[in-house]
Amino acid sequence: MVKFSILVVDDEPDLLGLLKRSLEPDLDSFVTAAASGKEALTLFSENSFDLVLLDMKMPEMDGMELLELIRRTRPDQTVVMMTAYGDIDTAVSAMQNGAYDFITKPFDHDALLLRLGKALERSTLIRENVRLRSGVRTPHEFCGLVGKSPAMRQVFDAVKMVAATDLTVLITGESGTGKDLTARAVHALSSRKNKRFVAINCPTVPEQILESELFGYKKGAFTHATRDRTGLFQEAHEGSIFLDEIGDVSPAIQAKLLRVIQEKEIKPLGDTRTVKVDVRIIASTNRNLEERIRQGAFREDFYYRLNVLPIELPPLRERPEDIPLIASYLLEKHCTKLNRPGKTLSPELLENISRYQWKGNVRELENAIVQGILFSKEDAIGLSDITTGGVNFCAPDCKSFDEIFVHLPYREAKESVLQHFNAGYIGRILAETGGNVTRAAERCGLERQSLQQVMRRYNIIADDYRK
Repeated sequence: MVKFSILVVDDEPDLLGLLKRSLEPDLDSFVTAAASGKEALTLFSENSFDLVLLDMKMPEMDGMELLELIRRTRPDQTVVMMTAYGDIDTAVSAMQNGAYDFITKPFDHDALLLRLGKALERSTLIRENVRLRSGVRTPHEFCGLVGKSPAMRQVFDAVKMVAATDLTVLITGESGTGKDLTARAVHALSSRKNKRFVAINCPTVPEQILESELFGYKKGAFTHATRDRTGLFQEAHEGSIFLDEIGDVSPAIQAKLLRVIQEKEIKPLGDTRTVKVDVRIIASTNRNLEERIRQGAFREDFYYRLNVLPIELPPLRERPEDIPLIASYLLEKHCTKLNRPGKTLSPELLENISRYQWKGNVRELENAIVQGILFSKEDAIGLSDITTGGVNFCAPDCKSFDEIFVHLPYREAKESVLQHFNAGYIGRILAETGGNVTRAAERCGLERQSLQQVMRRYNIIADDYRK
């Protein structure tokens, strides 16, 4: 079954035949040939094409005129122009008028396939974006996780397999890859789905407090312990507890957690008795625990008790085919949340975010999408609307940050840069602190009031980052 539909328009019958014979097998496509602009318009009005390969010089209606008519009907249509070597200026003009690319005659076959392959990638991204914006759901979404790559299909299968058991689960992966969502998916598909799911981010809680949070305490166990308190393990009884970033807890806490796994019981601080708990433990880490063991920072016996059913999440850079899906999913989610309906991602933006190396993974991409929604003045979010890490996010072959803003007056350019920087920098920290302004201010090295003033100026809302 062919994957793409291509319309080739040229007044030379021999060239049409040659392109049809070469493109169909090499690009997994079906090629429709048109010998004139008029014939092409008729075919275009009756069919949908992933790509139009259009000759510049033709009698009656030339390529520029046909391009204008095509763009007027379908503004996002991917069009590649064919031109003689000496007519480059005209081809550049065609790109300024909406053509995606141009190629010169005579063709180098491999170069032709490469250029047309990139054009078809653009069409695929546009089609996927339109489908997701229309609200059509596919198997690519799984319990809040989005992906169609082989790596993510393996994750989905692993989650379903793990959820059918009641054993301890260890989820590994870089920050921002979706470990929290994966843990919730395991719980949601398990026999405990109607019981509580209790989550705690271990590194954010001081060690002396973490122990009492997990196991509870008795009145008088320490200063200010004026009443008994139930710990998170007891709150999660018959449900699941998610120990996020377990690789950062101290060996002392590890020893106590090891006892919980082995004995199925806890001992609240200040109590002489143990309490039986029926809890499914799901843990996660972005650390290399085997390396931590070699460093003496992680107990080997605890590691083997945790690592019964491992699930490893791939970084976003290793599954670029998932990026347009995730971006469109996040766009729909946050447009609704921020009351900004009707936003789309421009084809150029989709193409470039698919090539960008997202060091912060899905979390970084999500922050960038939120920026785009907030700062884009048009319905389509473009390249200049998104930055990450304080600089323009685009791939190396895109325009630089300076080039994007240099056409603006100084004050407007400065304000635009500041808007993008603050949204990216503060938004990232608010996302990591769950929207907690006090903790975000500490991370920024600012007073809480000063951070709030910056947030008000740039319309950054803490609630948008709270789960």
